[in-house]
Amino acid sequence: MEKVFDFFNSHNNVVLGTVEENKPKLRVLQLMKQEGTTFYFATSKEKAVYKQLQQNPYVEFISMDGSISVKVVGKAFLDIPDDMAREIYNSNLVLSRFHDSYRSVVYFGLSAEKIDFYDLSTTPVTFRSILLA
Repeated sequence: MEKVFDFFNSHNNVVLGTVEENKPKLRVLQLMKQEGTTFYFATSKEKAVYKQLQQNPYVEFISMDGSISVKVVGKAFLDIPDDMAREIYNSNLVLSRFHDSYRSVVYFGLSAEKIDFYDLSTTPVTFRSILLA
């Protein structure tokens, strides 16, 4: 599992999937913070992803580099403590380029329930599925 978390330390651009009206919706987001099996993101109240998370909190995200990909499945939550929101905003310079205050950003976390790790460079292909919930 350590290998999985190390992967996200250096690969923080992920494709996040939500659902809207029973259709998948994908977008690239930046992983803002990770604590164990919880991942944190930031967005805006005006964006569709925020509304989609309110309606259906079950999401997946995936990142890939070369032959390695890691997919995380879980349930998003929107109740991020104020000190965590401030920490995320202050430690991610891209947020201050788009938002004048940490309070103008919406933060959400994802509690991982399952993590799939693939390494396509091996024969046979390495696949590990880790159930967390």
